[in-house]
Amino acid sequence: MPTSLAMILGQVDEAPPTKAIRDLQDRMVAARLGVAGALFTALRAKHSPTAQHCLRVAVRCSVFGRAIGLTPQQLDQLEVAALLHDVGKIGVPDYVLTKPGALNDKESECMGLHCFHGLEILSTCTNVREVLEIVSGAFLRYDGKGQQPPIISGDDLPLGARVLAIADAYDAMTTEHVYRAAMPRERALSELFENAGSQFDPELVREFAKFSSQTEAEINKIASERWQQQSRPKVVNMLWSLNGAEHTAAGHFSADWLFQQRLLDAMYDGVIFVDANRNVAVWNRGAERLSGISRQSVLEKSWTCAILDLRDVEGNALREAQCPVEHVIQTGVQTLRRVTITRNRTDRVSVDMHIFPVTDQQHRCYGATILLHDVSSETTLEKRVQNLHEKATTDPLTGVSNRAEFDRVLAEMVDGSQRDARPFSIVICDVDRFKQVNDVYGHQAGDDVLINFANQLRQYAREGDLVARYGGEEFVMLWPNCDNATAARRAEEIRFELSRTPQPMLNQKCVTSSFGVTEIQLGDTPETILRRADRALYQAKDTGRNRVVQIGAGLLPESNEQAKGWLAWLQPRTPDCLLERALSANVPMNVLVEKIKGFISDHGAEIITIEENYVVLGLDGVASERMRRMADRP
Repeated sequence: MPTSLAMILGQVDEAPPTKAIRDLQDRMVAARLGVAGALFTALRAKHSPTAQHCLRVAVRCSVFGRAIGLTPQQLDQLEVAALLHDVGKIGVPDYVLTKPGALNDKESECMGLHCFHGLEILSTCTNVREVLEIVSGAFLRYDGKGQQPPIISGDDLPLGARVLAIADAYDAMTTEHVYRAAMPRERALSELFENAGSQFDPELVREFAKFSSQTEAEINKIASERWQQQSRPKVVNMLWSLNGAEHTAAGHFSADWLFQQRLLDAMYDGVIFVDANRNVAVWNRGAERLSGISRQSVLEKSWTCAILDLRDVEGNALREAQCPVEHVIQTGVQTLRRVTITRNRTDRVSVDMHIFPVTDQQHRCYGATILLHDVSSETTLEKRVQNLHEKATTDPLTGVSNRAEFDRVLAEMVDGSQRDARPFSIVICDVDRFKQVNDVYGHQAGDDVLINFANQLRQYAREGDLVARYGGEEFVMLWPNCDNATAARRAEEIRFELSRTPQPMLNQKCVTSSFGVTEIQLGDTPETILRRADRALYQAKDTGRNRVVQIGAGLLPESNEQAKGWLAWLQPRTPDCLLERALSANVPMNVLVEKIKGFISDHGAEIITIEENYVVLGLDGVASERMRRMADRP
């Protein structure tokens, strides 16, 4: 075949293989592994980077082995061992294989067991001692350190194992990983020489250094010719013997059954088969690990949700009428949902439960396959991220948003308002004479007052409002779609309610509060609107506390009719309200009436509204010399 492996090996780490590349890989692997190609396919489905690593290592071993004079039989054995030397990683959890940082002790121990898992899988599929010795020997040091007796070291290690160890390490060092950047070729060779005599065969390292000067294209071309043009399926399949006690009806071992069984047992995920009669037919080791239930106790038993104590994410038990397995068998439609199961009768484990029907070409259903993927670590991570977000955005004392979250939301609201002309108001408030509360009753009582104040602010908040602690005893509220008048009225309701709410930590005494209110205006920035609200709060404090002061004109509607021409500036205009202030006086009525009369006379004010115990005055300004009109602002 004219296509070389360069197309495969040059792109495996850059992007997922295309269908054409995947098909070529399948043909290459089938030519080298025969019926055992299913193991490589399973490894690729589990963790594609590991499978691609095995393929590159096998190609390099093939060419290097040929260069040092290995026989065709030795090359066959070395290539098979290299392709499957990491097959045990099928049994390693996904979160360990894909972890971007350093592994902890438990994860390292789990990863270290993959070589034993791989040997267990291979030993049940082949009785070719040389293949098994190459795989096992590739994980041993050349100097024998770290081994349990009997120690195998030096040239006693199989030649293929020594070759595989070097090729494996070289590819691992020169390939990009999620946890480590790729090394240059020269740096990788330097690492091999530094460990020659201890971890690697020094003579083979020197030969490998000479061989590594060949380009990738040359290596791929040589391997491509051998793997595809010299394919011998019958010879390859002779490597695989079927050891075990399971027989087919014809009295000999079933290769399909054996590979499926070993693959299922090597998988970390739980796999369960339920037949058309709703009986459990398969319960692999992954299912045993997830549930704590042995396969012997459930095989041939009727499937029910109670076996795993299936519950939804809210913790509600799934009734038999809601059983997803029954639904899949009846409808023939696969499903995926997150549930929790009971492990060892006590622990709850979150799993993704993928159920798909088993049907033939005539769409007859023979049962369902259940795949259980442990997502407890993902669920825990989601909760940790949520907790971290809450800690980063919440005031620890009062439970409302903190200053950083307020600054972020304020900037977003100002930007949205200037873009879409959406009004919003900002309210700054604090507890009056809070220092006296701390001095007289103590800081713990002061904290309790702040907590109660924050809770009261939250009670009056609508959906979409933000309540935040600005600092000390000051709080700030952002009210979207709320104009000045509405904001002032809402603030007055809060002020009035707080002023008549007894505080238990203050011997049932009440506290008062002051509020500064303003609405977004054209051209506002987060800094300008905040300063205006702060100025309103200062005025509330300066005029006696326990009151609401609102300043600013807000987003004014544009006039539909505009005067045109040079006379437009001479036309009188109805002025907009620049300042609004509420004053209260506890004096006899006749005295107050005389005071108001004097104010109206002195300032040319206008009476807008009169109600019982309530009067609204309007003040447009005063006339001035030259061009100043009564309607203009002073």
